[in-house]
Amino acid sequence: MSTSNDKFKPTRIELSQRSLSRRQFLYTTALAAGSLAAGTYVARARIKSPNESLDIAIIGTNGKGQVDSMALSRTENIVALCDVDADSLAAAKQRWPGAKTYRDYREMIEKEKTADAVTVSIPDFQHAPAAMQAIKAGKGVYCQKPLTHTVSEARALTLAAKEYKVPTQMGNQGHASNDIRQLCEMIWSGAIGQVKEAHCWTNRPIWPQGRDRPPGSEKPPESLDWGLWIGPAPERPYLSRWANYVDPAKTPPNQRYGEFVYHPFSWRGWWDFGCGALGDMACHVMDGANWALKLGAPTSVELVDVSAVQTEMAPVWSILKYEFPARGDMAACTLYWYDGGKLPERPKEMEGQFGQSGTIFIGEKGKIRSGEYTDHPRLLPESSMADYKMPEQTIPRVPGNDPYMDFIRACKGGPAASSNFAVSGPFSEIVLLGNLALRLGKKMKLEWDSANMKCPNCPEADQLIHAKYRSGWSV
Repeated sequence: MSTSNDKFKPTRIELSQRSLSRRQFLYTTALAAGSLAAGTYVARARIKSPNESLDIAIIGTNGKGQVDSMALSRTENIVALCDVDADSLAAAKQRWPGAKTYRDYREMIEKEKTADAVTVSIPDFQHAPAAMQAIKAGKGVYCQKPLTHTVSEARALTLAAKEYKVPTQMGNQGHASNDIRQLCEMIWSGAIGQVKEAHCWTNRPIWPQGRDRPPGSEKPPESLDWGLWIGPAPERPYLSRWANYVDPAKTPPNQRYGEFVYHPFSWRGWWDFGCGALGDMACHVMDGANWALKLGAPTSVELVDVSAVQTEMAPVWSILKYEFPARGDMAACTLYWYDGGKLPERPKEMEGQFGQSGTIFIGEKGKIRSGEYTDHPRLLPESSMADYKMPEQTIPRVPGNDPYMDFIRACKGGPAASSNFAVSGPFSEIVLLGNLALRLGKKMKLEWDSANMKCPNCPEADQLIHAKYRSGWSV
């Protein structure tokens, strides 16, 4: 199954040149518990030592699935491969000829009883069913972002990972970096005072959104099992290409990569299958705000402005507003999200360009800017960094800034991966609440009762908080 085309910069991955030493595995317990925010877990009974290789089963072999499997295979064993597209599966089989192959991940998870871990690198709507089955089978789970398709699924995976005591990780790779830790340390040290406002933006979507379902149908290619691709989603006919497709060079930047209707890649804009621009990029862009500002659950989310709202697809662009109450030593704050080319007001201190994605933190004493993956945090104006001394490091670093090593050592008895489901599950709930506002399409403040997963002032939101599955699929 194809996935997002966002790219983890491979220059940071040098697994083949490093060994997983015992020293790398052992964070101090106090630092790990204090800094990784509910990130510890009780190791499952059957774990491997740092000197043994994990047996890993791969769900989704193309796109991000290929990136994930190639990275993990540098030190671990790929023992099973699953994809609904026979062509993608065959290409992966050539890379790992000894791996068993499957078309249905439900069958693979059941049969591969000795696999230590599973990667889930398939369209958003299939994340929770696959991850939950793997968790209940006692396997570690590396799941691509967004963690789930709906808010309730994120809550369910968070609780299941805790109950079954398995190592987990969401694939928002920037969370393993030194940069996001530096951002947290800058804000926590008071570099810009209390932060009461943050603005996050992205250039996505770069695939079709804001359209109606095209008419017509056609027979799926022989290589594609359309029934398994649809999986738990409502059934619909297969269609390969848009009738009005034109060359990408002649289409607007936010509508490129738009040749295909569903498969591969273009599924992300459909509410039945994906989570739109917000789901694709907020788990990267908003990650720094979530950690550094210790956000927790918002009290409300509001659709500030939006392009034309369609029933089946996410809009071409949108602006959202989240409100968060005071949290410990953090003041109440507001977070804004912009996509589809919309941007926040340009700070007078900003010397450079906005860039395709990023965040600006507005504090009582100054401003900080960070990039797409919470990279390169710096004060505004950026020239002021010349005289700024970074605060002392208080958060444990991940060796090599490497999310895959972070997950691997968790599976071998080390500390929890930094974006484990106890962290990424609640974060995903925040992200997906924005989609709740988008799908309802109402310019109103949706109140949020996190404990009961309800919008008290909008009962019709209930049907979107919880997923519905076709027979044979569940979470």
